[in-house]
Amino acid sequence: MMEEVKSNPFFIAADEKIYDADKGITRQFVGYDNSIMMVKVMFEKGAIGQQHAHIHAQTTYVVSGKFEMTIGDETKILQAGDGFYTEPNIMHGCVCLEAGILIDVFSPIREDFYATI
Repeated sequence: MMEEVKSNPFFIAADEKIYDADKGITRQFVGYDNSIMMVKVMFEKGAIGQQHAHIHAQTTYVVSGKFEMTIGDETKILQAGDGFYTEPNIMHGCVCLEAGILIDVFSPIREDFYATI
């Protein structure tokens, strides 16, 4: 178990570092402690959120753009106002069809993401 961690109480986007996540994908850490993490993820058109699974529950809100999202064997097109939930250990990933922003929430904290801060 990692040490107790906690983000600042306020997230001011202009003041927070932007991290490279993958080709055409960047992210900012909105808020977190050991039990939860919220991440703002910015996608360029054509960027791919590779298929993956993790031990965390995840729910995501589409702020803008259009995404082809696959969870398990099901694929849907999501756009602004839509979202999804994936249980722990379920394969999921997306293709960005129109540049956009996702807000990801994980429980517990993504220790692998925290290690990059």
